[in-house]
Amino acid sequence: MAKEIILTGDRPTGKLHVGHYIGSLKKRVSMQNSGKYDSYIMIADQQALTDNARDPEKIKNSLIQVALDYLAVGLDPKKSTIFVQSQIPALAELNLYYLNLVTVSRLERNPTVKAEIQQKHFERSIPAGFFTYPVSQAADITAFKANLVPVGDDQEPMLEQTREIVRTFNSIYGEVLVEPQGVFAPKGSGRLPGLDGNAKMSKSLNNAIYLSDDADTLRKKVMSMYTDPNHIHVEDPGKVEGNMVFTYLDIFDKDKDKVAELKEQYRAGGLGDVKIKRYLNEVLEAELGPIRARREEFAKDIPAVYAMLKEGSEKANEVANKTLEEVRRAIGVNLSLIHI
Repeated sequence: MAKEIILTGDRPTGKLHVGHYIGSLKKRVSMQNSGKYDSYIMIADQQALTDNARDPEKIKNSLIQVALDYLAVGLDPKKSTIFVQSQIPALAELNLYYLNLVTVSRLERNPTVKAEIQQKHFERSIPAGFFTYPVSQAADITAFKANLVPVGDDQEPMLEQTREIVRTFNSIYGEVLVEPQGVFAPKGSGRLPGLDGNAKMSKSLNNAIYLSDDADTLRKKVMSMYTDPNHIHVEDPGKVEGNMVFTYLDIFDKDKDKVAELKEQYRAGGLGDVKIKRYLNEVLEAELGPIRARREEFAKDIPAVYAMLKEGSEKANEVANKTLEEVRRAIGVNLSLIHI
């Protein structure tokens, strides 16, 4: 029985944080280790350039950091194909063909793109590459004929865009492309809020815990977390809803009975913020400590990490080139079909 195919990845704009870990990385590792899937994991450097074209060093320096994070969380090049987007020329050509199947008005309606344009304060000065990156994502996914895409829940509009492109292409040129489905984290845990309570954890907001953070940095960040501003004294009744410490405990602590007990104590009064933060730090250290240790080991041999990326990219190229050949043939731009 043929394995299902996974394609997913990250933009190398900085080190990965626990939001990435909960939103997608953990699920990728689980699916990889099940042995049921062919996994393609992409470092999307070209996509990162769509809004960082004037800062290429940022992308270059972040690429190896993302690779280290991948290896640290348990993505294994023996089980998954880990590759770099810019090293797969077929993706750019597929993107060009797909752009002809999408309207500007459809791209403007994409809620994820609209939100990111607002967040980045582009106004009307939107880089064209950024505006069309949902089409580029479609090229990435379809090049490997991925039918499953593990992503954060905010990426569903992107997947729907890909599905529309696949349906349009297949209806015009014949059944060549595969329609993908999303694989999401359990409801309520797909997006991790920032330390400050902001809905999104990000480097730009300075509210993230990175997979590479050392134990002392982790502790300091946890102790700075947003709780209940009205919970001034230990004996004061506290509010659990919107309290980031309890939000993180709900996601990371496997002992759900313990968390329920702490919530009850906090609501009743008598449980201080410092105590619950110290407990959360223990929970996070138990999860992140082994990841940090593995990352430090891989970082001792950076040339080996680059070699792994080169090997993965070569393997990915073979697959993407095969799909491109099928697409060219279907459209009629394959040279072998042209009679001179």
